[in-house]
Amino acid sequence: MRLNTFIMIFLAFAFGLGAVVLTNMWLAGQLNNSQEAVAEVPRNTVVVASSSLSFGTTLDTSNLKEIEWNSSSLPEGAFQKVEDLFKEEGSRQVLIPVGLNEPVLITKITGPGQRATLSAVLSDGMKAISIRVNDVLGVAGFVLPGDRVDIMLNRRVRNASSSESSAYVDVLLQSVKILAIDQIADEKKENPTVVKSVTVEVTTRDAQKLILAATIGSLSLALREVASNEGEIPERITLKDLVGETAGEVAARNAALEAKKRQQEERRLALLAEKQRAEKQILGIQKVMENVGSRLDKRISEVESALKKPKTGKTPENKLALEGVSAPKVLETVKEVEVIRYIEKPRSKFSSVNVFRGMKKETYEVLRDEQE
Repeated sequence: MRLNTFIMIFLAFAFGLGAVVLTNMWLAGQLNNSQEAVAEVPRNTVVVASSSLSFGTTLDTSNLKEIEWNSSSLPEGAFQKVEDLFKEEGSRQVLIPVGLNEPVLITKITGPGQRATLSAVLSDGMKAISIRVNDVLGVAGFVLPGDRVDIMLNRRVRNASSSESSAYVDVLLQSVKILAIDQIADEKKENPTVVKSVTVEVTTRDAQKLILAATIGSLSLALREVASNEGEIPERITLKDLVGETAGEVAARNAALEAKKRQQEERRLALLAEKQRAEKQILGIQKVMENVGSRLDKRISEVESALKKPKTGKTPENKLALEGVSAPKVLETVKEVEVIRYIEKPRSKFSSVNVFRGMKKETYEVLRDEQE
């Protein structure tokens, strides 16, 4: 092997070793900087649940613990020490279920000496009212605390003019929160249970509606989607809505839909054609404007070039004479204007009056009044 080859191999090995050393030194410096940055972050503790806590669970040192937490991002209403929960006399209970290692917030527990009751869970200005349901009306027991439902009223009314009765279903309330089923208010409950009553959170006016509706008909629940809180525009469903459409009604409805589609398509085509015509007109106007602009530019360039030519002292008449063309002669034109005067004819002092006597006409001269 040549000497140059050994030198290249040695240099490559040296450069590679140097790169590895420099990389390790840079990574070690970055690691030290990150550790120093982490060490500079202020640390604190926060009280969390050492096990899952359900509704009504009494808090004590056995189901609470402290963990490290960044003091600059403590949750609002959190406790830093377990002793902070028991500074005042009286036990505290869980109002809203708390999961494992979840921070215990003041909004999820009762005050010192208070009990975990529904009155502590109610929102401001809201009321709790219970309604009777069965396994069918209660969605087969799948309605659990924390769910939201629509409450429907099923009513049958007897007509005064006849012995027949009519029935209808109305949506009475929408997106109502379930507080408890029977006497269970634990939102962590997962197994469906057939219940006899549910307790809901409503306003005072809605509570009055529910009490009145329970006396005139039966109430049913319709379970809503978890994140669905938007209201809908409900319609009353009567017995007429249960009857299916006849073949003629279906054909008429389909024909109306087809006619509407055809009208929409015709309108779309008409608008498209109008748009194309307008575009053609605009293009024609643009071409005309371009031609006029090009002619103007050409004429301006000619005038500018003529102005830039040196003056020779020759007038246009002399130039034409040199070229053998006689200059046009200017003729004087005299226009005669005829003046017409209107002379008013003097009025006569007498006025002629014609009088007919049968078939005979007689004319009399009567002196004219001076005021006329």
